[in-house]
Amino acid sequence: MTADFYYGIEVVLNGLMAGVLYALVALGFVLIFKASGIFNYAQGVMALFSALTLVGIMNGQIPFAHLINSIFGTHIHHFGWHVPAVLAILLTAGVMVLLAWCVQRFIFRHLVNQEPIILFMATIGLAYFMEGFGDLMWNSEIKKLDVGIPQGGSFWIEDMTSGLGGDAFYGFFIDQLDIVAAIVAIILVIILVAFSQYTKQGRAMRAVADDHQAALSVGISLNFIWVLVWSLAGFVALVAGIMWGAKSGVQFSLSLIALKALPVLMLGGFTSIPGAIVGGLIVGVGEKLFEFLIGAPFLGGATENWFAYMLALVFLVFRPQGLFGEKIIERV
Repeated sequence: MTADFYYGIEVVLNGLMAGVLYALVALGFVLIFKASGIFNYAQGVMALFSALTLVGIMNGQIPFAHLINSIFGTHIHHFGWHVPAVLAILLTAGVMVLLAWCVQRFIFRHLVNQEPIILFMATIGLAYFMEGFGDLMWNSEIKKLDVGIPQGGSFWIEDMTSGLGGDAFYGFFIDQLDIVAAIVAIILVIILVAFSQYTKQGRAMRAVADDHQAALSVGISLNFIWVLVWSLAGFVALVAGIMWGAKSGVQFSLSLIALKALPVLMLGGFTSIPGAIVGGLIVGVGEKLFEFLIGAPFLGGATENWFAYMLALVFLVFRPQGLFGEKIIERV
């Protein structure tokens, strides 16, 4: 085999890794939409907020330090300690659960039975509120997130694959962080599917998704289920925030990863957890291969910015419910 063939294999592998990172964000959308019918525009900002909170806790940063200093004329910024990564992740998960309770208690509890567009607009407002609140709480500086995940190319993979295509091929370059993200995503999907299928709360969540009124009639608490769903989405956002934050730094552009999750949802379906993973892999591999085979040689590059949306448009024309989505039939 030629070196170009193995470079193509490397592109596919890196596309799979990138697709896993997209899928991590899409999972949060699926969880909330499946249980409540709400398209959560704030999911990307939840990933940003969780990453900001994690870095702040790990570094012992004082929340609202800039606001406190402006009001009282002080110069305090840190408590003077550092929190271990595992404990900081647990504390951040607790913050996301508290956030889920607040979202249900103060926003969506008052919007029961409203039109989907109203609920969607509420999530847009929530997104901008959280972005501003995160800026006020932890400031807007770019932060480094280090929870001990190895980064950079795997020398072992490079050594094992070097020379496959002759002297012109130096081995597969696969980022170690992407490998960890793939493993975490697989474990996360297994846990979420098992939770949905085999636990009492998971079955209640599916019952609420099918029919709110029927679920209420058998004693299922909608408030509890929606807090649970938003908590799970917050936990998924935390995982996505850790992976993306470790990869590219914790900055406010991190919230834009939600836009890349939209084509993933259109391909996989808005109601399928496995579909989010498959859709992410398709988008990741598709954009990398298109850039490698067509974008760079013939179009001047930068096709990764728009390829996923063109692919999603094709799916919307021929299969609007996505690969794994439930076909909607309305009788009139």
